[in-house]
Amino acid sequence: MLDSPHLGRWLSLRSSDMAPLQCFLLCIVFFTWASANVQNANAVIRVTDNPADELVDALNKNRTAKKLPSLNSNPGLACIALQYIKAYQGDCKSVGGEGSEAKKPLDSEFNETFAPNCGVKVNTLAHITGRFLACQSEYVESPDAFSHILIRNQKSFDILYSKNHTEVGAAVSGTDHGGPYFWCVLFSNGKSNQSFVLDGGVAKLTKPGCFSGANDDCSEAYALSQTFLHPWLVAGGALLSLFYAFGSG
Repeated sequence: MLDSPHLGRWLSLRSSDMAPLQCFLLCIVFFTWASANVQNANAVIRVTDNPADELVDALNKNRTAKKLPSLNSNPGLACIALQYIKAYQGDCKSVGGEGSEAKKPLDSEFNETFAPNCGVKVNTLAHITGRFLACQSEYVESPDAFSHILIRNQKSFDILYSKNHTEVGAAVSGTDHGGPYFWCVLFSNGKSNQSFVLDGGVAKLTKPGCFSGANDDCSEAYALSQTFLHPWLVAGGALLSLFYAFGSG
């Protein structure tokens, strides 16, 4: 049986021995939380390789499921789709609205602005046979954007399954500070290697945003990667605080 002084010293020692164990357990909690957040962030980061390519892939899978031919992915047309987005200057209200709020770039902009900005030869521009355009404040992955944002009604299905299309180009873009986010798909009846031909065979890359067939990662990857880093920074800061707390005892 320990007397009171010995018992006090024993409890004091036991308390100090528990400090490393408490620190260890708290570290496990913080890093488990961080890992879970990183996994969620990875789900977003993976699509930033080029979400516009994923839009085209989803679109063609839907067409072939209906026994329709897949469409040729034309990077020149896709670059113009990105320019089409930029014409809205980040104004979501002008996209898909009814009446006076509904806006659409002038046909002359294809010749005068979109094609030159992309390096597309003006004399190779072909007829635009359809378009999908959507905008919202939150970013979603391409399959969801295609199924729930771009495809909204029977008219959307009519455009998707039209036999007039031969080529497609898609673009995805946020703004310099994140949202709102835009998705655009342009269809054309042009001929492969003869329509939307690029000077030097390579489209001019413009940021922010990305377009299909560009062999380029989406510029939004950097912003989204901050979501990936954030949980680890928080966990690291918390861990450092724990070391200071237990080390100063």
